[in-house]
Parts: sequence; C-alpha cells; structure tokens
Amino acid sequence: MSASHPRGHAGHHHGHSHAPADFGRAFAIGIALNVGFVAIEGAAGFLTDSMALLADAGHNLSDVLGLLIAWGGAELAKRPPSKRFTYGLRGSSILAALGNALLLMIAVGAISWEAIGRLGDPPPVGGGTVMIVAAIGIVINTATALLFARGRKGDINIRGAFLHMAADAAVSAGVVIAGGLILWTGAEWIDPVVSLLIVAVILWSTWGLLKESTTMALQAVPQGIEHDAVAAALESLPGVAQLHDLHIWPMSTTEVALTAHLVMPGGHPGDPFLIDLQHRLDRDFGIHHATVQIETSEQSACHMESPQRV
Repeated sequence: MSASHPRGHAGHHHGHSHAPADFGRAFAIGIALNVGFVAIEGAAGFLTDSMALLADAGHNLSDVLGLLIAWGGAELAKRPPSKRFTYGLRGSSILAALGNALLLMIAVGAISWEAIGRLGDPPPVGGGTVMIVAAIGIVINTATALLFARGRKGDINIRGAFLHMAADAAVSAGVVIAGGLILWTGAEWIDPVVSLLIVAVILWSTWGLLKESTTMALQAVPQGIEHDAVAAALESLPGVAQLHDLHIWPMSTTEVALTAHLVMPGGHPGDPFLIDLQHRLDRDFGIHHATVQIETSEQSACHMESPQRV
C-alpha cells in the first residue's frame, strides 16, 4: 500500500445490540404446535371433504417448513467467521427469508389449482366441523405469531415467521366464517371460494417479504437507508474533498456493511476520526460494519463509479 493511499478502518461494533436475538425456543414451540394442528386439520379436511380446511392445512404445513427454514437461517447466522466464509454465514438468514417467500408462492399455486377445479362441482362439506377445527387454528396461530412479535421490526427473517403465523390466524378466521355460511345457506360453493380468498391473503402478506428478501439477496441498499443521505453525511465530514466507491449492502437480515473511499488532501485524519465516523454511521443509519479507505490525492478518484438508479 503506497503512502498516498493509506487505509483506515472505521471500528466495528460487535456488541449484543446488533446480534440477532435468539428465538430458538419460539421456533421450537411454534413448530410443535403447528405440526400437531396440521395433523388434526388435515384429517378433518379429508373426513369432511372441505377444500377450505385442506387449503388451510397445506398453508400451515408450508409454515412449518418455513419456520424450520427461518430457524436454520437464524442458527447458521450465528456461526463465527472462517477462512472460507470471512463474514461467517450471516447471509443464510437472507436466503432463509427468500426461501420462505418462495415456499409460500408454491403453496399458493397448489391451493389455487385445487380450489378452481372444485368451483364447478363443489362436494358437500361439514360446516360445523370446519368451524371447530378452524377456531382451534385461530388460537394456535395467534399464540405462535406472538412468540415472534418482538423481533418482527428488526429482522426480516423473524418478520417472515411472524407474518406467516399472523396470516394463518386471519385465514382460520375466514374458514370459521365459511363454515358458518355453509351451515346457514347450504351453499357448498362457498368452500372453494373461501380457499381462493385464502390464496389472496397469502399473496398479500407474502409479496412484501418476497420483494425485500430478493433485493437483499442481490445486495441492494437495505430498506430504511438512503444512499444519497449516507453519501451526503460522508462528504460533509471535515477534510473530505471527494467521495467515491460507496457501497452499502446487507450482511444478514440484521446487519449492514459499508465500504467507501474518502479523498482527504490534508492527510490521514487519524483513528479518532474513524472511530467517530463509525459511531455516526451506526447511530444515524444503522450501519454496523464500515470500512473506509483514505486517499490523499484527488487523482486516485479518476476511476470513481457513479451509481445509477434502478
């Protein structure tokens, strides 16, 4: 490294405030509850020939798999860095969130196919059994969702688990209503129609998760962080004449990294400058891991890249 291109590394914070919360117990309880409910609901759906119950059971089964994926991603994210995976396996939490969203989309396709096939000739359905089983589902899904409620704002992987369970509670409520309407009117077509409404609810709750997890997997600037605001903050630092090669990306569903080149003709500002810079990036933007290269000559910025909006 030449004298005109000294590097400075803004000090990393590895404190507990940025570490993913441990939801292992919540995952274990949620999976156990939902496995038991899927067995009950699936059996009731076959016995009563209710597509609404079978659709809800299929959705709940996908959520069990989704919880397993989210749990696996959360556990892998705790692995320490290695010589091969120098950031550890933090990115696995992003892949888990993306896998969760894709799994739900597959469930949507299967439920829609069967429900549309039944619209022309809907079989008789036991409305009373449908209502009882779905009511149990409301309780179980709400209880499971509450296990993940405190982590839904800070971690998209945990938010995926929470959204699945909250959506299931709403879906089960819809199935209860469908059972009541079937008992009241005797109209068997209500069952497949409610199945399609369930699909709409799943799509609505999953689209945001799919979109955000995909952008995170592509290392886009995370939601809630404005690229231009970060650039302006860095350019306003005393002694900075120019900024280039600014990159901001998610390391995991809870941690954000940044690299940047600062042209400072007056020379390297010293460690206190870099330490203060890290504190400001953390406090103002939630960027926990920053690496900054200090350059003393503006000629070094001739290769700068200007990001284009996508």
